[in-house]
Amino acid sequence: MRWVGLVFASGVMVTDEVIAVFNDMKVRKAQANEDEKRKRKKAILFRISNDLKNIVLDDGKEILLGDLGNTVHDPYQHFVKMLPADDCRYALYDATYETKETKKEDLVFIFWAPDNAPLKSKMIYASSKDAIKRKFEGIKHEWQVNGLEDLKDRHTLAEKLGGSSVVSLEGAPI
Repeated sequence: MRWVGLVFASGVMVTDEVIAVFNDMKVRKAQANEDEKRKRKKAILFRISNDLKNIVLDDGKEILLGDLGNTVHDPYQHFVKMLPADDCRYALYDATYETKETKKEDLVFIFWAPDNAPLKSKMIYASSKDAIKRKFEGIKHEWQVNGLEDLKDRHTLAEKLGGSSVVSLEGAPI
């Protein structure tokens, strides 16, 4: 078991591209034109590279605001379907929700570690989580998910965002 040392500090680095995506999602440009808004990411997945050295974008695993209403009708369900059934991922999801008082948007950092992912993958992702979290400053909501049953309805995410004060998520009532 040579890889046991990875449990304590994996040494995995976060790429500049991942940090740039996070910063783009975090900062909403008030003066953004329609084209810029359409390219804005609603959700994105990150993975650990095959050589286990970097956290990188998971190619093609994103939802753009421009997709909403066109190719994506329910962004939350679409996001859930993007997650691999048998491997770990990190994700950022830009949740749009309403409480009894106001409309809100918050980024949620999700650590996806399904029960049937390989043990080695779970250990590497778990030991690398702090590396990515340190780069994602200002995240208010973090969620570790271990199976689709934890994700399949909006109630669990609504609970993470504000408990019983949340009345809708992505425009759908809770």
